[in-house]
Amino acid sequence: MDKSTITIDVHLDKDKVPDKILWDATSSTAADKQNAKAMMLAFWDGADKSALRIDIWNKEMMVDEMGDFFYQTLMGMADTFDRATHQTALTAEMKAFAKDFFNKFRATQMNDNKLV
Repeated sequence: MDKSTITIDVHLDKDKVPDKILWDATSSTAADKQNAKAMMLAFWDGADKSALRIDIWNKEMMVDEMGDFFYQTLMGMADTFDRATHQTALTAEMKAFAKDFFNKFRATQMNDNKLV
């Protein structure tokens, strides 16, 4: 059986705020650890029927980047849900929500920038 190990290093500043996120995988072709500004990791505990999550972002993550990150994550989750369940109608609803979320996010960003 093949195995791949994923390693995530989270560097903290003196106040224990994430400063840098680096990751690598044994099956990756990248020579160096990859830099990330944010990450979301979820596990399903079948015994407890609950999701266990780790959400981390560093202090360089900009608000507009967070909006993009959430939009792309929601769209990816919809694709995964579709592949796993073949519930195309629900997948379409999830993607419509993601698009609506992103449009509203962009509108609030534009309004916030007008106030500055």
